[in-house]
Amino acid sequence: MYPIYSFFDEEHRILKRMVREFVEEELNPHVDEWEEARLVPREVFERLGELGLLGIRFPEEYGGSAADMRTTVAFVEELARCRSRGLVMGVLVHTDMSSPHLVRYGTEEQKRRWLPEIISGRKICAIAVTEPGAGSDVAGIGTTARREGDSYVLNGSKVFITNAINADLFFVLVKTAPQLGHRGMSLILVEKGTPGFTIQRMTKKLGMHGSDTGELTFEDCRVPVENLIGEENRGFYQVMSGFQVERLVSSVAMVSHSQQAIEDVIRYAKERELFGRRLIDFQVTQHKLAKLQTELEAARQLTYAAARTFDEGLDPTAIVSMCKAFCAEVACRVADECLQLHGGYGYMEDYDIARFYRDIRLWKIGAGTTEVMLEIIAKRMRLVEAEREPARVQR
Repeated sequence: MYPIYSFFDEEHRILKRMVREFVEEELNPHVDEWEEARLVPREVFERLGELGLLGIRFPEEYGGSAADMRTTVAFVEELARCRSRGLVMGVLVHTDMSSPHLVRYGTEEQKRRWLPEIISGRKICAIAVTEPGAGSDVAGIGTTARREGDSYVLNGSKVFITNAINADLFFVLVKTAPQLGHRGMSLILVEKGTPGFTIQRMTKKLGMHGSDTGELTFEDCRVPVENLIGEENRGFYQVMSGFQVERLVSSVAMVSHSQQAIEDVIRYAKERELFGRRLIDFQVTQHKLAKLQTELEAARQLTYAAARTFDEGLDPTAIVSMCKAFCAEVACRVADECLQLHGGYGYMEDYDIARFYRDIRLWKIGAGTTEVMLEIIAKRMRLVEAEREPARVQR
C-alpha cells in the first residue's frame, strides 16, 4: 500500500503467511458459533500447539522455539486477523500473560512438569490478579496464602479472569505476608480441580464474547508449597515485570484488529452508494480514512519500537506504556469512525464492525487502564521533580 521500513525478515514473513492461512481456513469459519457459545473449544489450543505457536520464545528443550520478540509480534499480527477478538485474547493470555512466569521464575522441576503440556496446548493457562476490590491497584489485593507445613492455604477471590473455564493452570497472585503490603505477595500455581477452588462463569459482557471469563473463589484451598512460582514475597515484582509483555502483545493485537476494520470499511465504501455516488468517492470519506491510516501506522511503528527494546535487553516500561495508551486510543477511534461510515448497517450484527466496536473498548481498561499508563509515563518523565526544582531555586 505504501513503502514502509521492514521490521520482519523472511522467516517472520513465512510465519505470518502460515498463521494467516490458519486463521482464514480454521478459525474464521467458526467464529459466529464460538461467539454464540461464549467459549472457544480446547481443540483450538491443541491445534495451535501442533503448529508450534504456543511456545515461540520458550526454550527448545521443553518444546519451544527460542525465538525473539519480533517473531511474537509477527504471530500476534496475524492471529489478530481472527474475527473473534475474544479468542485472540484467550490465546495471548496463555502464551504471553501467564505461562511466561513459569519460564522466567519456575524451577527446573516445575518447567519439566508443566511446560511441555502448556506448549502443546494440552494444558491451558490463566493469570489471576484482579479482585472485586482491586483492579488497577494491584497492591490492594486481599487474597491470602497462609503457610501450613508443606502447603499454602488460599482464601479470597479473583474476577474477570480470562480462560477461567478452559484453563487447567492458574497463576494466582496472593499475599503470603499481608503485613508487608506489596512486598509480601507471591505467585502460586493452582491447578483446576484443587479442593476449595471453585470457578463461576461471567457471561454478561459487552464484548469479547469468544473469551471465557470467570470469577475464582478460594476457600481454605490447600496448594503444595512446591507450586510457588519464583521467590516467596516477590510476586508483585514478577507480575509487574510480566505486564510489559502483556501490554505489548495487546497493543500489537489492537493495531491488527484496527487494520482489518479499515480494510473492511474501504470495501464497504466502494460498494455503498448514496446521492448517486459511491461512499468512497466523497472527499470527506477519503480524508477520514487517510487520517485513520496515518494514526494507525504511527501506532504500529510504536509497537515495533517497543518490541525492539525487549530484543535489545532494554527497559521497556516507558515505551510499552506509551504503546498501550496510544494504541488503545487509536483503536477505539478507528472503531467509532468505521462504524460511522457504515451508517445504520454498522449498528447491526450483520457486519463485523459492530462486534469490533464492542470488543475493542476493553483495551482502554484491560492489561492496565489508559489512566494508569499515562501515570507511568508521567513518572518516567519526572514531571513533579521538574516543577519542584525551579521553586527551590527561587527561594
